Amino acid sequence: MTLLDENPDISTLRAFNRLYTRRLGLLNPRLDNSPFTLTEARILYELAQQPDLTAADLGRMLGLDRAQLSRTLKRFADRGLVETRDDPQGGRRRFVALTDAGRKTFAALEGNTREAIGALLSTLPASRRRSLVDSARSISQVFADDAPAVVLRDLRPGDLGAVIQRQAILYAEEYGWNSAYEALVARILADFVDAYDPAHEAAWIAEIDGRMVGSIFLVRGDRPGEGKLRLLYVEPDARGAGVGGRLVDACIERARVVGYQRLVLWTNSVLTSARRLYERAGFTLVEEAPHHSFGHDLVGQTWSLELK
Repeated sequence: MTLLDENPDISTLRAFNRLYTRRLGLLNPRLDNSPFTLTEARILYELAQQPDLTAADLGRMLGLDRAQLSRTLKRFADRGLVETRDDPQGGRRRFVALTDAGRKTFAALEGNTREAIGALLSTLPASRRRSLVDSARSISQVFADDAPAVVLRDLRPGDLGAVIQRQAILYAEEYGWNSAYEALVARILADFVDAYDPAHEAAWIAEIDGRMVGSIFLVRGDRPGEGKLRLLYVEPDARGAGVGGRLVDACIERARVVGYQRLVLWTNSVLTSARRLYERAGFTLVEEAPHHSFGHDLVGQTWSLELK
C-alpha cells in the first residue's frame, strides 16, 4: 500500500473510478457493442457536435497524443467515415468532418450508448436513480472550467428546516455545541415566521451550483430604528468563495433600504471567521460578557453598525 492509498479522499475517488468504469463497460475493448474503442467513440462524438474542427483542435479538447490521433483519423478516413477540407477563408488549416457514412455510424453508436445507459438506469429505484443523476451533475460542475457562482435567493419551502439542521450539525462538529443550540435556532426561526414583516425583515439562502451553502436573516431589533442580523452561517467547503461577504452585504443593504438606523448582531468570541466578516463590513464590538450555553463556557459579543 502506498502513502497515496492511505489518503481517504484518494481512496474514495479511486474506488468510484473502478466501479464506474466496470458498470459502464468502459474496460471493454469495444464500446457498447460497436467496433470502436472509447477514445475512437469520443473523437466521433466531438466531430458530430462541431463541424469546423482541426486535428489540433481535437487533440487539445481530448488531451490526445498527436501521433495517436493521426493514426485514428487515418483509419477513419480509410473506412470512409471522415474527410478533410480546406478552410474557406484560406490559410493552411484543414478541417476534419464526418462523411455521410460517418454520421450514420455515429448515430448508430449514439443510439447504442443511450440504450446502454437507459438499461443501467432502469435497474435502479426512482430515489437511487435521482441520486445518481444529481451526483453526476455535481461531478460535472466540479470539473467545469468556470468558477462556481454564488447565488442569493429568497426562502423556499423546506429551507428553514434545512438551516436548523445544518447549523446544528456544523456547530456540533466544529465547536462541540449541544442540542440547546439547535433548539435556539428553531425558536428564532419559529418567531421569524410567526411575526414576519416583509417591509422590515428578510432572509437569504446562498447557493453554489444549486446547493445551499449558507444563510442569513434580517429581523426587527429590540429598539426603534434598529435591525438585527441573525443566523449567518457558511458551509465549510464554501468558505473562501465570498459567500459570507455576499450574505452580510445583502443584509446591510436591505437594512438601509427599509430605513433602519442601526444594525446589531450577537455572536460568540470563538466564531472568529464570522467576526472577521463583521469587522470588514464596518461593525464594531460594543459589549461582551461571559455565559454558559450550549454545553460550554463562552464569551457573548454584541456588534453594531451605524447605517445613517
